[in-house]
Amino acid sequence: MGREIDETWIEEAVERYRRIEELQARFDKAVTTVEVAVRSADGLVEVLVTADGTIRDVRIEGTLHNRSSETVSRSVREAVTAAADAAAWARRKLRAETFGDYRELQ
Repeated sequence: MGREIDETWIEEAVERYRRIEELQARFDKAVTTVEVAVRSADGLVEVLVTADGTIRDVRIEGTLHNRSSETVSRSVREAVTAAADAAAWARRKLRAETFGDYRELQ
């Protein structure tokens, strides 16, 4: 005896797959365009980063006069570390917004 094919189930599965592909494309685009700006604790360095972790810009605010290379290096490290954390946060937020209706596969 042959197995019956549930056409409705197949159509729904194909439609769900297309919707997931659509959402994935939207997510992929969003992570390259959403930007987050962060600063070092002392406000000396600002880093602009996208949600995919690409650093778009690094700005030094104010003067470097009377600042040691160690101080400037520390400020850059702080800002870059904060930028990586901000990018990860932005990715999680975008993922939740984009795929919130879909439960994770176990």
